[in-house]
Amino acid sequence: MIDDSYYMGLALEEARKAYDLGEIPIGAILVMDEQVIARGHNMREIWHDATAHAEMIVIRESCEKLKRWRLTGATLYVTIEPCPMCAGALVMSRIDRLVYGSSDYKAGAVESLFNIVQNDALNHSMVVASGVRSDECAEIMRDFFRSRRKNKKTLQAINNK
Repeated sequence: MIDDSYYMGLALEEARKAYDLGEIPIGAILVMDEQVIARGHNMREIWHDATAHAEMIVIRESCEKLKRWRLTGATLYVTIEPCPMCAGALVMSRIDRLVYGSSDYKAGAVESLFNIVQNDALNHSMVVASGVRSDECAEIMRDFFRSRRKNKKTLQAINNK
């Protein structure tokens, strides 16, 4: 039996790794037949790569591990609603199910701004479950940006002395 809360907890562990590295704290894992195939977190700043989102890293690693680009039979768990790039990659990789924690009202491409993953005009769509451990997923983002703003103000105060 699939336990979305359990797997989202693993994605949250990845988000905390990103947080500790100073990356936007988004984590993702890909599960197939109740086995974790890949896990990852945002690495854009460290890798200097605009495509190094948690979802993209997990998709690449999964394809490499499984030696195929079609990820049918897989569920992707991600802490925050995927952006347009990641939603497109989910469709292109033929993932069957997406589970995400918290909505992204500024860039979400699953339900908030767009719905790429269930668009009838595309050749693949997937089942979506949202709101899994949403409070925890949203809180790590709020805490990260609150901390970032506080550090920026402190740095500005030091520089103005």
